Amino acid sequence: MAAGPDDPHAEQPELLPGLVRATLKQSQAKARATRERKAAAAETAAVLPVARVLVDVPLAHLDRPFDFSVPAAMADDAVPGARVKVRFAGKETDGFLVERAETSEHTGALLPLRRVVSAEPVLSAEVAALSAAVAERYAGSRGDVLRLAVPPRHATTEKAEAPAPEPAPPHPLEPAVEAWGDHPHAAAWLGHLRSGGAPRAVWNPPPGADWPSLVAHAALSAPGGVVVCLPDGKDVERLDAALAALTGERPEHAVLTADLGPAARYRSFLQLSRGHRRIAVGTRAAAFAPVADLSLVVVWDDGDDLHAEPRAPYCHTRETLLLRAELAGAAALVGGFARTVEADHLLRSGWAHELVGARERVRAAARVEVAGATDFDLVRDPRARTSRLPRQVLDLVRSALADGPVLVQNPRQGYVVSLACERCRTPARCTTCEGPLRLPSPTTPPACRWCGTAAPAWACAECGHRGLRAPVLGEARTAEELGRAFPAVRVRTSARDGVLAHVDDAPAIVVATPGAEPVAEGGYAAVVLLDAWLLLARPDLRTDEEALRRWANAVGLVRPGGRAMVVADAALAPVQALVRWDMGGFAAREADSRSEAHLPPASRLATITGEPGAVDDALVLLEVPEPVELLGPVELPDDPDRCRVVVRVPRAQGPALSRALGDLQRMRSSRKLDPVRIQVDPPSL
Repeated sequence: MAAGPDDPHAEQPELLPGLVRATLKQSQAKARATRERKAAAAETAAVLPVARVLVDVPLAHLDRPFDFSVPAAMADDAVPGARVKVRFAGKETDGFLVERAETSEHTGALLPLRRVVSAEPVLSAEVAALSAAVAERYAGSRGDVLRLAVPPRHATTEKAEAPAPEPAPPHPLEPAVEAWGDHPHAAAWLGHLRSGGAPRAVWNPPPGADWPSLVAHAALSAPGGVVVCLPDGKDVERLDAALAALTGERPEHAVLTADLGPAARYRSFLQLSRGHRRIAVGTRAAAFAPVADLSLVVVWDDGDDLHAEPRAPYCHTRETLLLRAELAGAAALVGGFARTVEADHLLRSGWAHELVGARERVRAAARVEVAGATDFDLVRDPRARTSRLPRQVLDLVRSALADGPVLVQNPRQGYVVSLACERCRTPARCTTCEGPLRLPSPTTPPACRWCGTAAPAWACAECGHRGLRAPVLGEARTAEELGRAFPAVRVRTSARDGVLAHVDDAPAIVVATPGAEPVAEGGYAAVVLLDAWLLLARPDLRTDEEALRRWANAVGLVRPGGRAMVVADAALAPVQALVRWDMGGFAAREADSRSEAHLPPASRLATITGEPGAVDDALVLLEVPEPVELLGPVELPDDPDRCRVVVRVPRAQGPALSRALGDLQRMRSSRKLDPVRIQVDPPSL
């Protein structure tokens, strides 16, 4: 039947050829565009057609730049320092373009770059060279170092263009010289820094010094870029506030810490890499901050273990900054209330000069005393010799509370962290797992610190006595005792579970663990150091040095003219160094004793840790020039299935040891041997 004039399908035979022709034309146009795009991609850039790329692969034997061709369409965006995607080992892999070149040593055809992720040059030539130096120093790979140096990309932040601020005028040098007036040689050091020189100093301020203000003045006196690395976020906040107070509405610094969040951290990174800010302030990762025209590096409290990177290649902030200063010809300032043996070595070698306060200023800054039982106390109370709170401490706290807050440093957190038999002093152990017993709070029975099993009916396995004593008390129990001794005074605690950043200048007692001491407005009227024997009982190479550092940092929070008291044996060398505030003399004596024992910094150490078979294979492949000592292998106390070997060489052979360990890593990677962990100059053994 014929279709009527109103039938909608009446024109279908006439429409179909038109639709087919349109679809065919679209397909042809799309295919032509695809061919043109592929041809353009295959066309190599006319100028500098070779891109050298550091490919992000975890294999040590592939830790080198690889050559790729630069498509003409990507020539403008493929700038040195840009993030790129390449085809590597059959997969699309991330990488950094480090250089453009005219020719390649590779004789075959080069694979083209797959994509330029961003034309933002996030890896500067200086940081690329620093990453290579750090990787060689610590026998690691550049990929691991670059993961520390360059934060992940945040596209939204990168695309948000911020106008470049007008360059700030140079800060006058006179305020900085005045602020550093307590240090006799500071004026000459600052003047040399301002003139573009590279003075290097080891700095130990007197107690109560406002070190954030001094670091801020030094950073603003530098003519170019500055990198300042601090142990933790509390110190970063203090320096951030000090710089903000000096620069006002035209900030010159950017903060780089891990807890900023991806967007804020990348924004600070871009401010530095684009030249909008010239001073980088942050924790250990800030050592790689992309500041331009570097003129000064600063590390504060270089003995803090937070400066040691816990991930491969286990680099240390101090060593990274010193390497960077050496490569860039920049000034360096290694500071802290205490002095490390590594800083002392910088002075002995002539690489740096000493920058300390005048002795009269140190004597006037604070008075440090040692508390102990007097003859009168022993007559009145025979147990006074072992008292945690001698009468001198209570008298000091009572008198200082009239002027402001008092800081009490307690080495352990918690309530009663260990228990022992009251009669025979045998440590109290759990009957289930043999773990140590502790007292979580004053209202709960003893419980195991390992498995948590409660032991309300505990009895000593040696003598059968049921009484318990507390040889080690935590900060919560100490606060409770002080609260009973001073019932009208507010007592606050600061420890890992709740760290206070600041306290006001009202009378109060602040009980804090080492490293968690809050900063008091105007400084503390007095500082008390309890249970000093605990810090001196650590089985570690740096026990005395670490104890003195923690005590000095606490005493450093005292106000000018304040007092400090340590409950310890006055004959101990760290206690004497604290009382005299002789940080340089203590570090020199420690360095002498380590030199006699062939320990760092007189020697260079490396540890090789892994399963026994893997460690044996590593020792067979390791080729270190003589003289070299191998110590071990020994089983790890917390993991009997793994062992560790210590490799020791004289300090002059340190670079050779690092190169040999790097070669070992590459051979192991290429042969696919069992993994081992290699650490050069570990912070502790």
